[in-house]
Amino acid sequence: MNDEPKEPLLLDHEADGIKELDNLLPRWWVWLFYATIIFSVFYLLHYHVFKFGDLQITEYEKEWKKGEAIKAAAVAQFESTMGALQPSQDAAGLDQGREIFGKMCAPCHRPDGGGLVGPNLCDDYWIHGSNYVDSVKTILTGVPDKGMLTWRGVLKPNEIQCVASFIYTLRGTKPLNPKPPENQPQPQKPSEFE
Repeated sequence: MNDEPKEPLLLDHEADGIKELDNLLPRWWVWLFYATIIFSVFYLLHYHVFKFGDLQITEYEKEWKKGEAIKAAAVAQFESTMGALQPSQDAAGLDQGREIFGKMCAPCHRPDGGGLVGPNLCDDYWIHGSNYVDSVKTILTGVPDKGMLTWRGVLKPNEIQCVASFIYTLRGTKPLNPKPPENQPQPQKPSEFE
């Protein structure tokens, strides 16, 4: 038998040579533990039993609806004033438009606007209208038949205006190997009766 004196705080069991110490927890820790238990009871009663407060998903849905209403109002106001829009000449706005175009539009239209899957934005033969307001409408609503996404709800109205203004600066530029014009009027063949 082992006649070593037993320390009063050590318990009898051990695992891998490690003995457990029978030490009291600090009082502040014990009271904090009791406080969390009491809090959890009140939380359960407040949110789940009596339903005085909204759960996280309900709070999220309320905030989401408020945000969507604000966004819809901003887009509606933007759409109502779209006819009077003019391309921006502001350097900061054009830089922002160039940056957004590079991220969102260049994969289909190329960084220089010469066109890949999407049409060439540098020539004068635009498929969906060649004036500035037409560009804004096309960006805002997209062209699902042609594979262009709608950017409504993705881009803010001022971002759409910046992109459209930047695209407007691409007109008349000469990119390398541009996509051929897609809405070019076809020459009329002379009639055999003429």
